[in-house]
Amino acid sequence: HMDSPRQSKNRNREPKRSQTQSSTPPQKDAYARLLSQHSSSKFSLYLEQYAKDTAFQREGNGPSTLLKAQSDRQNIPQRKRDQVPNDFSDSSDFSPSSMKSKGEESSLSLYMEKLSTRNAQQDCERKQGVSDRQRWGQRRDTATSHDGDVESGEELSTLKPNDLRKHQKQQKKSKDSNREVTSKETDSFVGHPQSPKKASTSGQEQEKMKKSKKKNLANSPADKSKNKGGRGSKKQVFESYMAFEEVSHGLKRGELIQGQIRINPKKYHEAFVPSPDDTRDIFLDGIVARNRALNGDIVVVQILPREQPDVTVEDQCSDQDELIRKVQNTTLTDTGTVKELHLPFVWQVVYIVEKKHSRAVTGFLKFLPDKPFAMFSPVDHRVPRINVFLADCPEDFSSRPGDYSNTLFICRITSWAADSNFAEGQLAKTLGQAGEIEPETEGILVEYDVDFSEFSDEVLDCLPKNLPWTIPPEEMRKRRDLRKECIFTIDPSTARDLDDALSCKQLPDGNFEVGVHIADVSYFVGEDNALDAIASQRATSVYMVQKVIPMLPRLLCEELCSLNPLTDRLTFSVIWKITPEGKILSEWFGRSVIRSCVKLSYDHAQSMIEAPEKMFSAEELPPADPEHPIDEIHQAVLNLHSIAKNLRAQRFSGGALRLDQLKLSFTLDKETMMPQGCYVYQYRDSNKLVEEFMLLANIATAHHIHSRFPELALLRRHPPPKAKMVDELQELCDQLGIDIDLSSAGALHKSLNTTLGDDEYTTARKEVLTHMCSRPMQMALYFCTGVLKEEPLFKHYALNVPLYTHFTSPIRRYADIIVHRLLCCGYCGPNLGLSTEEVQKQASHCNDKKTLSKRVQELSSELFFGVFVKDCGPLDSEAMVMGVLDQSFDVLVLRYGVQKRIYCKSVAGLDSFHHRKVGKKSELTLVWTPEDPEKAPEEQVISIFTLVEVQLKADGAPMKYSAMLKRPEENES
Repeated sequence: HMDSPRQSKNRNREPKRSQTQSSTPPQKDAYARLLSQHSSSKFSLYLEQYAKDTAFQREGNGPSTLLKAQSDRQNIPQRKRDQVPNDFSDSSDFSPSSMKSKGEESSLSLYMEKLSTRNAQQDCERKQGVSDRQRWGQRRDTATSHDGDVESGEELSTLKPNDLRKHQKQQKKSKDSNREVTSKETDSFVGHPQSPKKASTSGQEQEKMKKSKKKNLANSPADKSKNKGGRGSKKQVFESYMAFEEVSHGLKRGELIQGQIRINPKKYHEAFVPSPDDTRDIFLDGIVARNRALNGDIVVVQILPREQPDVTVEDQCSDQDELIRKVQNTTLTDTGTVKELHLPFVWQVVYIVEKKHSRAVTGFLKFLPDKPFAMFSPVDHRVPRINVFLADCPEDFSSRPGDYSNTLFICRITSWAADSNFAEGQLAKTLGQAGEIEPETEGILVEYDVDFSEFSDEVLDCLPKNLPWTIPPEEMRKRRDLRKECIFTIDPSTARDLDDALSCKQLPDGNFEVGVHIADVSYFVGEDNALDAIASQRATSVYMVQKVIPMLPRLLCEELCSLNPLTDRLTFSVIWKITPEGKILSEWFGRSVIRSCVKLSYDHAQSMIEAPEKMFSAEELPPADPEHPIDEIHQAVLNLHSIAKNLRAQRFSGGALRLDQLKLSFTLDKETMMPQGCYVYQYRDSNKLVEEFMLLANIATAHHIHSRFPELALLRRHPPPKAKMVDELQELCDQLGIDIDLSSAGALHKSLNTTLGDDEYTTARKEVLTHMCSRPMQMALYFCTGVLKEEPLFKHYALNVPLYTHFTSPIRRYADIIVHRLLCCGYCGPNLGLSTEEVQKQASHCNDKKTLSKRVQELSSELFFGVFVKDCGPLDSEAMVMGVLDQSFDVLVLRYGVQKRIYCKSVAGLDSFHHRKVGKKSELTLVWTPEDPEKAPEEQVISIFTLVEVQLKADGAPMKYSAMLKRPEENES
């Protein structure tokens, strides 16, 4: 979540969701039992009202129950991708409060969800005049836990003997007969894994089940009436949006709240909007509540009293502070369930301010017999299914739909009516076969709104015409000439867009002159022309495993702006006089000309650091300028390393924090660009050297532009983590016996770097703890200083500095170009011609594009790793447990740095498992069936930091793979 001048690029893609079916047992006794346990009248009222409210939502075709029903009735083939998720996701685009998607759901909230599903269906059926007998024949979708594991809807112990027999009969027929019943005690769960024998059903039995299901569905007038094709017969599913004037008025009066919606990728009926003070989240329960908003949209939400849905907030809370206080109290636990259940409020989206989501999605086309449209099923389950008219489908799709079962399409949503569960859309493009790298890559780029088109002639016309280009003499006269200095670049070996160069010269007094030299992109990108427009729109280069989507045309990225060796280049330089200890004595900013003497890779610089006495030969390094002997370059690298170590030590002793997470890198076949191998990227001293001086330059620049343009400076702030989540994490760590101090960034950094044991797994434990600590962290954000008036809010939490900005990467970040223009105006005098509002608007756009770019990088890495597992797997590795749920647990696969979820029910050789929770500490006991029948079953306890052996294995679905847990005996052999 935090800043580093060079950003990491991988994380896991969100898993898919599915729902399975089961019969509906009676619930009256269990409901009465639950109420008797909680005698509070307020709580009883809440439970009853919760059921009624959810009934109202489900009655309006809430997709959680009816999407699946309709698809079953229409014989839509279910793909493997739509089954129980086998992926662990750290829900990066669900940040900052992604922790909420990780924990177990309390039995109470699970119960309420099931109860409301049943009540909704029964209530709806009564209105349609469905008899009890018909109701028993009907299927329903059961509630789904955080694991994606389906729970049975009722405790067997509460059923009467006759009901129990009926229930058992139906359970036998049910597809989910092997699913276990959840204990309603809040601290334990006992289960058994699926037996392959039980799970498999003969073809005849399956056919009978299908017919029976169809018959039952056909007998349901409620279902029939809900899904009629005619729009006139449909009832409203979603509320109509408020008028703009009403919204504007409500926001001013504090009756409405605006924010960006985040939809939980693991439980797509849950969504969150930050509260006004950004310390916690507002919970939106159900698809109806978010009213057709998609992930990332800026929405306006309204708080409505639960008992009186038509009463306005003003009637309940005339005082704005009182409203905000109540907003703050509507909070969540780390499990993602509503904690203060007695609150009588519900939240609903009433207006979409800005559709940030691209409305473009990748997915599959499914044929619907006797319908004028096909059903488009998005890969991302947070997006609704989309009706696409057959006229927009491929010509032979209707006659040969099977030919397209594995074809990946891009579909754009064109509309979503208030009376429909489904959006309408048009196919934008056929990508190719699912699971192939190029079609999948293009799908990711389109879905995340990355412009990868060729630059237009109008844009290219803005570039210099006379090539090879040379610096005009008049420009040379305006700049400080540094071409004779020993200046060099240090970058990844594959880099072609070289933004930054370094220099270090020892002075007679024993101090050093250290320079950071950044490509002067603003010289080539004039304001308000076509090139500037496309750069500001793209806002960032996007780095994928096999390619870069550049922000600027390649002539600039790789040639005219890139600080290539042995070539004169225009730069903006910061030069300090600095002591060997890292104390800054003086500072100079200005435009310059440099001539890099060599292009070093991180590996080259690292070998120089590790061999300070070695005399490197010309053959060991890239071509260098003969004006600067290799020994001079080597000494400069060693001096920079020495100063960087001191700067780094000062930063961390001064209270900075760095949360390093494992990053996966790949070696690719040069011809096919397919992954040949993969490894965890090593962050070494050469990386740290460059990072320290980039941070120093960015901090110096931030102070510089803020002092000259207090109302116009583009800075980057990092808000502190959400207090609520920090408290909960502290409580968990205390219970786990982990001595960690979360009171400040510096305290956290010191805690994480205190040795967690002294064995070979110390690093692994630190990785797991780092991951836990990263969940409450917020994203760093660009902003304009004229908009955020209070200077304490400018602070960068992780770096622990009052002012920070981005200056060092203008080839790949548009924010840096704006900063360069501000710097230039500070020296050259001309007015920038930008208002505070314009800078803020561009800052917000850069934030959006940076978030999307980061997600695309992660998905690209996941795509390549999925292909690597398929081609080179199965892969064995040690793994460390990083989180425990009631029926599954998450592991960090140490050899590859990936995170996966292991479902107890799918573990081969497991007899049973038991879950218990004490406070926030969660633990699973796995009971393994002995291979030798004469031996006793072996127990394995799974809790945070447990070491296990796993095997990564490709799934049937394209690019998907699972982590299979190996037996403890295998671990020892």
